[in-house]
Amino acid sequence: MVALADTHAPRRWRGCPPAVAAHLRDADLILHAGDVCVPSVLDELAGYAPVRVVRGNNDGVDVAEWGAPEVLELELAGLPVGVIHDSGPAKGRLRRMRRRFPEARLVVFGHSHIPLDESGEGLRIFNPGSPTDRRRQPHGTIGLLDIDEGRLLDARIVPVT
Repeated sequence: MVALADTHAPRRWRGCPPAVAAHLRDADLILHAGDVCVPSVLDELAGYAPVRVVRGNNDGVDVAEWGAPEVLELELAGLPVGVIHDSGPAKGRLRRMRRRFPEARLVVFGHSHIPLDESGEGLRIFNPGSPTDRRRQPHGTIGLLDIDEGRLLDARIVPVT
């Protein structure tokens, strides 16, 4: 599974970057944690695999109409997962996400453009960063998640620039 966030099209994403596409070709699902900005990105991603997306602060009605709620709770291969765009300030984030998603064992989020993989309180929180708007990060990044039989087997942040 591929996790994306903060693609910010068309200003930053003018088509799927080749390094991202290389990972999408093998994806069974794409989770996008918001700030898509235009639904054509979701159409493009859906050409690779099914897409589940939440709405970010830069996403409008057109992204919502594509099927992006503000918050998503789902089960992936038996693992309870929450997806939200903005998880709030870094301080207290794990505890806050545990309260927001009491059943989840994984929460995927975006907004900061800063990749993060942190665990505690029976929860793993994961921000894949941004593949196209790295801000002060050394690389644009995506996330790769391997989930099977209710377990998160692997979560990796992968540079794509």
